[in-house]
Amino acid sequence: MKTYEFAIIASGLDPAAEDFETRFYDAGCDDATISFQKGVIIVDFAREAPSIDQAIVSAVRDVGKAGAAVERIEPDPLVSLSDIAGRAAMSRAAMSNYASALRGKDFPRPVARVTTDSPLWEWADVSRWLYLNGRLGREAVVEARAVWAANDALQTGAADMGARIRKSVDALEPAG
Repeated sequence: MKTYEFAIIASGLDPAAEDFETRFYDAGCDDATISFQKGVIIVDFAREAPSIDQAIVSAVRDVGKAGAAVERIEPDPLVSLSDIAGRAAMSRAAMSNYASALRGKDFPRPVARVTTDSPLWEWADVSRWLYLNGRLGREAVVEARAVWAANDALQTGAADMGARIRKSVDALEPAG
């Protein structure tokens, strides 16, 4: 089994309650660190599972059993060029060259804040591009797509989160 690291952003519980952390532990989140920051509950997981979809689905289930409402999964699927550089272990300058088509071609277009000096890209798209161009490992793309699909399922209220994650991950070309 592999250990998958991600965070669940949640709400709906009082962080000052005496049983706040115990609720999560008793619900199966004994592989997570619980904190309250910027008005939200952050459940930081290092979950062992056979696959990323099983890790995320079981963690979402356990956070729900604790009584919290799951809002989203992180790492954040929207990234700046600096975020991309950090995640890909590349320089910010290299990422700027890719984004402005000075190096490479067909780099994904930004999806948010397009008209500003700090646009945002969809990490699942960028990670796939980096993988196809030999700059990032396949596992990083699998995890990016899994987080994207899980957040999509949460946003749309879909009950089949695991199936959505598997479908999104299976859409990748085979390794090698």
